[in-house]
Amino acid sequence: MSEQAFTEADRTDGIEPDMVDQDAAPASTVGDSPAVVPMNMIQALNSALDVKMTEDPNVLSFGEDAGYFGGVFRVTDKLQQKHGLIRSFDAPISECGIVAAAIGMGAYGLRPVVEIQFADYIYPAYDQIVSEAAKLRYRSAGQFTAPIVVRSPYGGGIFGGQTHSQSPESLFTHIAGLKVVIPSNPYDAKGLLTAAIEDDDPVIFFEPKRLYNGPFDGWHEKPVSPWKAQDLAQVPTGRVVEPLGKARIMREGADVTILAYGTMVWVSLAGAEHAGVDAEVIDLRSLVPLDIEAIEASVKKTGRCVIVHEAPRTSGFGAELSALVQERCFHHLEAPITRVTGWDTPYPHAFEWEYFPGPERVAEALKAVMSGGR
Repeated sequence: MSEQAFTEADRTDGIEPDMVDQDAAPASTVGDSPAVVPMNMIQALNSALDVKMTEDPNVLSFGEDAGYFGGVFRVTDKLQQKHGLIRSFDAPISECGIVAAAIGMGAYGLRPVVEIQFADYIYPAYDQIVSEAAKLRYRSAGQFTAPIVVRSPYGGGIFGGQTHSQSPESLFTHIAGLKVVIPSNPYDAKGLLTAAIEDDDPVIFFEPKRLYNGPFDGWHEKPVSPWKAQDLAQVPTGRVVEPLGKARIMREGADVTILAYGTMVWVSLAGAEHAGVDAEVIDLRSLVPLDIEAIEASVKKTGRCVIVHEAPRTSGFGAELSALVQERCFHHLEAPITRVTGWDTPYPHAFEWEYFPGPERVAEALKAVMSGGR
């Protein structure tokens, strides 16, 4: 079926209602809205793409169903209507081909932003990302770069099971030449995506799908609060840039440092409240480059560190964080560094909340480090 055969009804009815808020579909906000408006993360990402595509004719967006349909989660909604088929288009079901085409475009001088429909599907493109995109500047002695952004919804919390819930960030943080970014709120989502698009090196941009429509604190049995109640959902409609490699202190505290990113930032805040611990919660925002100065300053102040991520424990990014804290803050630590993570199993469907690191597990870790690690 050609793109022209789709109708507006197809666009509305084809959405998966448990994955996206149909009443919060993003719309272009460039030039016709107030300076600051409340946005969910979908809208903020859409606005970042719209602003950059308006500013720079070399920026384009494509991926599976990312053109006319606007993406499974509607992040690229209406970009094709506004910027045309050449700037926003659908790609074949070939992640390897999508990234390969983006690398060629980047070397030519364009700034493609490609969507991998779910992070679980990024593995066929891994060779192109690792062997080509990450190495292009080095192997050409700076003659060519790969100024591309690979966007992808990632993480669990939506009952997506083993093939729609994975968190593969550590596979990319290990690769020299790549930058890895994971926002936790609409404001940072827009600012960090803008910075990623403007960066001359390849950026892997993971979007926690559980946060698209509201901050999720891990209490799955409770109603989800909307983004509009959060200060970090007040997003300027124009260009916003948040520098890569700078963490955000989400909560100041004196007793223990929590290092987290993505959905786990909100789970960590809930866990600290549940434990009644004066925790300093740091949202890393970008894993590569990493704001090691902010981490070091916080841990030296508190003397304790808990690391929280959704990915499996073994060889997860938390292990790297633990090593860095140990190397830099050893004489300041009053308890062993503790990790709260997913389990070393495929992501389960029936036991989602046993796998998903929730506030109770975070609270247990906080209480343990406060008692000296026992």
